[in-house]
Amino acid sequence: MKIEIKVPSVGESVTEVTVARILKENGALVQKNEDLIELETDKVNQVITAPESGQWIAEVKIQDRITIGHLLGTIDTDKATASKDTSQKPSEKAVVAAPISPQIAQPAFETTEKARKSEEQYLQTLGKKQTSIPSSTPKVSLGSEKRVKMSGLRKTIAQRLVEVKNTTAMLTTFNEVDMSQIIAIRGQEKEGFEKLYGVKLGFLSFFVRACSSALKKFPEVNAYLEGDEMVYHDHQHIGIAVSTDKGLLVPVLRGCEELTFAQIEGSVADFAKKARDGKIGIQDLQGGTFTITNGGVFGSLLSTPILNPPQSAILGMHKILERAVVVEGQIVIRPMMYLALSYDHRIIDGKEAVGFLVHVKECLENPSKLLLQS
Repeated sequence: MKIEIKVPSVGESVTEVTVARILKENGALVQKNEDLIELETDKVNQVITAPESGQWIAEVKIQDRITIGHLLGTIDTDKATASKDTSQKPSEKAVVAAPISPQIAQPAFETTEKARKSEEQYLQTLGKKQTSIPSSTPKVSLGSEKRVKMSGLRKTIAQRLVEVKNTTAMLTTFNEVDMSQIIAIRGQEKEGFEKLYGVKLGFLSFFVRACSSALKKFPEVNAYLEGDEMVYHDHQHIGIAVSTDKGLLVPVLRGCEELTFAQIEGSVADFAKKARDGKIGIQDLQGGTFTITNGGVFGSLLSTPILNPPQSAILGMHKILERAVVVEGQIVIRPMMYLALSYDHRIIDGKEAVGFLVHVKECLENPSKLLLQS
């Protein structure tokens, strides 16, 4: 039986996809759930897997631009039990190379006038060769260049970044946070936390909970502008920026106001796995009301994150660095992190933006506040 595999629906606004990669050769025998083909849209990439075991016959080529419902290929299940290697094995007989007859170099004898040069002429010629000066002009290599067509996802990212720059009044405010308490709690509880919940306790769950608390106190930061109306959300769907080979993706943690630390860490781990496997779907990226991005994982000490429209604010985390700070009149060494909040000044005033960031700082430096809000 032949099973047809067609382009699935990948979101209401997506009508066309591009064949990014064909992961199995045409005619190959594949197993059920094995990756066959990767489709690229202007929002996300999606990997199509085999519904059953059998022989894969592709009906498309790389870079084909096709519509939803287009036939990608078929799986012939009647050949599921066929041998995976039908090619004949090469003969195992040893191949003996033919012996090579030794060739003895024979002296070359010249019979021309050059061969009858006198000894004096020969020495004069040799002297001229030794005193010749090579050209001092070095050869300059112009190098080479490679042109790579932008992917649909990369083009969309570029367009949205330019759109944000041109259509918002974006500002950034900064603060710093002492990470001592969170590092201590994580060091004490991470083993027990992982045994109990099956996921590692990271820093991100503290930041999500701190931002959730701040969004309740400063609802403007969780709102967005639509025409001449300010739209306020009654829920907190926080996007977590994830860097992939294809570009930046922002999967969304939904209902963060009700999530526990374990639920947050579990969702983040799931997003990371989907990103590695190229299986983040459109539904994972929709509906965010606020975003957290962490440039610190790449070593960034300070940055001005750009808004993720239509959201009005984004929090930037950065590298934790031990620095000398003054605490109660004493100079001490503490693990410090710079925080950055970029916001749309059309809807959020400086007072609210600074207040939001100060609240996040206080929650992170006093994690007991987060626990009391559980």
